[in-house]
Amino acid sequence: MSRPRALALLVCALACRRPAPPDGPLRIGYFPNVTHAQALVGDADGSFAAALPGKGITSRVFRAGPAAMEALLAGELDLCYVGNAPASLAYLRSAGGLRVIAGAVSGGASLVAREARGPGDLAGRRVASPQLGNSQDVALRWWLRQQGMAVGERPPAVNVIPIPNPEILALFQQRELAGAWVPEPWAARLVSQGGGRILVDERDLWPGGTFPSTVLVASDRALRLRRADLVAAVRVHLRLTERWRESPAAFSRSANEAFGKLTGHRLGERLLQAAFSRLDPTIDPMPAKLVAAGERAAALGLAPRGDLSGLVDSTLLAEALGGAAR
Repeated sequence: MSRPRALALLVCALACRRPAPPDGPLRIGYFPNVTHAQALVGDADGSFAAALPGKGITSRVFRAGPAAMEALLAGELDLCYVGNAPASLAYLRSAGGLRVIAGAVSGGASLVAREARGPGDLAGRRVASPQLGNSQDVALRWWLRQQGMAVGERPPAVNVIPIPNPEILALFQQRELAGAWVPEPWAARLVSQGGGRILVDERDLWPGGTFPSTVLVASDRALRLRRADLVAAVRVHLRLTERWRESPAAFSRSANEAFGKLTGHRLGERLLQAAFSRLDPTIDPMPAKLVAAGERAAALGLAPRGDLSGLVDSTLLAEALGGAAR
């Protein structure tokens, strides 16, 4: 999708909001990726629904962040698990139409290549990302810039192609792609099922080896009208994160069951553990790194420059933590 078209869709989304009654189900979005493990498990086992008696939830699955943020800003979602770049971009483009209210996952994104052993080997080749402006797309384009590599369709530039994760796997297996920057479990699948190797683990590019690959965001409208419901959902998120920390193997298998129901393909045990080995559960939204992701997207021309200091609202997390302690 072109940048003008993506921006036009977002403008339409903002102009065509679809408000829902605040006493109805809480509407939650997430992706069929293990980087959204808490959402996978919490939706599948009914944890989120049980926390909102008399209201429940409705869930919606997206393939990448920009589409999810369009839905959130259009009033079709109240809460969403999403990557760092789409959250930052949507905040900038909507003048504060959402807030990041908690962290979810650190790590879990990699550049997988077939033959390339360095950035220069990608010159003139096709490299994929899941969607224009999503977290992996921004990470890929930023990394190429840092390596002195141009992005474009003519060699020696790298031809960055945004396409959905399942199509990335198929094209990689057909040797139509030189590489792809993808979230888990797609990176593990490109290695195991596509004959690739990890060229860049994104954790290695961030200070301390951590970055907010997945965060929990809420719309401004939900924050104003459904605060108690959001706090209840965040408490569920905290419990799910603690379950993951206490029993990582069991939690990964629960996430895999949910992943399999959504995609029709459960991951094999070895592949599952490979994917989860590059993930760390967290509730920390890492505000400084979120701002860095947004600034990188703006520098790449994917978002307007603006003030990101209000992107994170930590008050719901603090309230949920207080309730969890009690």
